Amino acid sequence: MQLLYLVFGKNVQVHFQTNFSILSFLRQGPGIITSIKLVTDSPDFYRHLGSAVTIEAIDAAILNEWQGEYKFFWRAKIKALELVAQQQPDIPLLYLDTDTFLHGSLSQLSQQLATGTAFMHEAEGSLAALTSKTERLMWQQVQGKPFGGVIIQEKHQMWNAGVVALPATHNLEAIALALRICDEMCALRVTSRLIEQFSLSVALTETYPMQEARPYIGHYWSTKDEWNASISTFLLESHLKQRTVAEELAALADFNFQQHPIKKKIRNTEHRLHRLVSKLLPPRSIEFIAPSPKK
Repeated sequence: MQLLYLVFGKNVQVHFQTNFSILSFLRQGPGIITSIKLVTDSPDFYRHLGSAVTIEAIDAAILNEWQGEYKFFWRAKIKALELVAQQQPDIPLLYLDTDTFLHGSLSQLSQQLATGTAFMHEAEGSLAALTSKTERLMWQQVQGKPFGGVIIQEKHQMWNAGVVALPATHNLEAIALALRICDEMCALRVTSRLIEQFSLSVALTETYPMQEARPYIGHYWSTKDEWNASISTFLLESHLKQRTVAEELAALADFNFQQHPIKKKIRNTEHRLHRLVSKLLPPRSIEFIAPSPKK
């Protein structure tokens, strides 16, 4: 099994997340993981991992090219999958968002991939039945229409794309189908926020039997603040103690993976109240250090 991360930009918290995710997989990786590919424009954040990872360096020009004719940013995720699958099409491929970690059996996940089962993180429901404004609008725009030769019907589910796992069979065909669906939706000006996610959902369900990766992999997209704080503390301690990768893996045995929820739904009313209170009661007595006098 080969792992793939697409990481770009200079936000250090994103790179903290990626490092932590990689370590969580390395704990179970020997004999299962053949390579860990980092497609990134910031390789310096991964030097200490040494030979444990392979860097695929990209720059702004490549990212721009991957966005395609319609400049859809998240088309780059599908292109990264294509790049790595083309390099080693005979090895199962597991793509991971940065805000993920392994908590279940990698061996069991690998065995299911070997039987021809594909994975995405979780099934969110039929697009026709989802209730957000974006999802309702998207369904109105795509229902009954062909994209990539697939007519979108009520049976087509939206899957969370924080994890995308492809067996070693038909992976290039599935990725090519996802790209066609994505590009044709962009051409029709379908609301863009979830296009790459739905394109992968449709392409994989049209190609493989599907399972949720949630029993194996945590995806804390809705609780990043809590997880970022704990992960930053863990990696800062590693830095200060100058831990080797082997010592970091040993230290993970004491990391409490149950300390934070991986999903939390917060009502919009709470967000609005927080913004209102911040506006009505701004902080007072703010001080900064004085700048040094110019010589």
